[in-house]
Amino acid sequence: MAAGPAGAGIVWQTPSNPPERQDYIFRNGRRYVRPYYFEFISHVKNRWAGKTIVDLFTDEFKGRPREYYVRAVNCGRLQVDDQMVHTDYIVQSSQKISHFLHRHEPPVLGGDITILQNEVDVVTVCKPASVPVHPCGQYRKNTVVGILQAEHGLASLFPVHRLDRLVSGLLIFAKNADKAESFRQQIETSLLQKEYVAKVVGVFPDGEQIVDANVHFNAREGRSTAEVCDGNGKAPIGKQACTKFQRICTDGTHSIVLCKPVTGRTHQIRVHLKHIGYPIANDEVYLSENFSPRSSKGTRINRATTLACSLPSSEPDSCADVGNKDTEVGEEFSIDPMCTNCPNLAPLGYDADEEGLWLHCVRYTGPDWSYECPYPDWVFLDNVSGKKLKS
Repeated sequence: MAAGPAGAGIVWQTPSNPPERQDYIFRNGRRYVRPYYFEFISHVKNRWAGKTIVDLFTDEFKGRPREYYVRAVNCGRLQVDDQMVHTDYIVQSSQKISHFLHRHEPPVLGGDITILQNEVDVVTVCKPASVPVHPCGQYRKNTVVGILQAEHGLASLFPVHRLDRLVSGLLIFAKNADKAESFRQQIETSLLQKEYVAKVVGVFPDGEQIVDANVHFNAREGRSTAEVCDGNGKAPIGKQACTKFQRICTDGTHSIVLCKPVTGRTHQIRVHLKHIGYPIANDEVYLSENFSPRSSKGTRINRATTLACSLPSSEPDSCADVGNKDTEVGEEFSIDPMCTNCPNLAPLGYDADEEGLWLHCVRYTGPDWSYECPYPDWVFLDNVSGKKLKS
C-alpha cells in the first residue's frame, strides 16, 4: 500500500493488495464491495501525446465531467511520472499516468462460491452467475479469484477455462504453472470434453441435434452471430464452430438441454441455440431481435453518469479531507467528496436487477480425469416428461 497524494490517513491500493473478507457487504441478495482508494496506472499512447492532461482524460474517459479532471489534477489525484502537474501540462508518449480515485465495483449475485474439490494441484468450484472469473473492467475484488482469496485463502490460481460472467457452474483452477501447462496442452490437442445444461424456449426436438455453423463475435455489440454458407459462394467470416445438443426433459413450455460444445467460440452455445430456434429462455441478448448493442448502452450510461455527477460546492482547486470520519454512512464506507459515484455503493448506471443466465457448466472430462458440478435449481422443471437428471 502506498500513501495517497492528497488527504491525510488515506491508503491507496494497488493490484498487489489482496482482497479480504471484510471488503464485502451483502445487501438484498447482492454482494457489494466496500469502495476503496485505488491507483490506476496507464502509459501515454502515441495518439494521446501532445494533449493536455485535462483534455486527454476529458476526451478519452467520458464517464466523468471535465470539472472533475481539473480538480483531480490540482489535488494530485492525476499525476504524471509520480509528480503533480498543472492543468495545461502536455503529456508525452510513454509517460506514466497515475489516477488515484475512490473505486466502486458493480455488485454481483450474493451466492457462495462452493469449493467442490481441493486437491494437491487442482481446485474446482461452483461459480455463481453474474460473477466474473478474474479481474476485468470495473471488477477486481468482486470476482471468483478475488472472493476465493478473501474467503478461502486461495491465491495464485491458474484458470484452466473460463465462463462468461452470467454463466454459472464448474470452474477448474490449477494451483501451479506446471499443472496449468498440462491442462493447456490437453485443450490444444482437443482432449477435453465439455458439458453444459441450458433451459430453452419451446419443446426441443428429441434425439441428438448437431449444429455446425460458424460463429462471428461482434465485440462492439457484445454478441455473436451464426453463419452458414448461403449457396452464393460467399464464405462465412466467422470461426468454425460445432455444438451437439440432446434434450433431457421438457414441460411443454421449456426444455432442459444438454450442450456439448466441440469448439470454444464466444457465446457459441447461446448463438447456436438461437440459430436453430430454441434460445435460452432468459437470454436477453439473443431472445429479442430488438437488442440494444453494448455500445449504445455504454453511451447511455456515460451520459447518465456525467449528468448525475455533482461535484462538491467547494472551489474547483480545493481538496477536501477525504479522511474525515464524519462522512461515514452507516459505518459501512466513507464518502469521498471528490468521488462521482458516492454516496451510492454501486457505480452509477449499473443495472442492479440483472439475473443469471440459464446456462450452467456441469462437467469437464479429460484423458484420465473428470470433474462435475451440481445442477442449479432452474433445471428441475415442473411436470417434466422424459429422462430424469442425475447430479
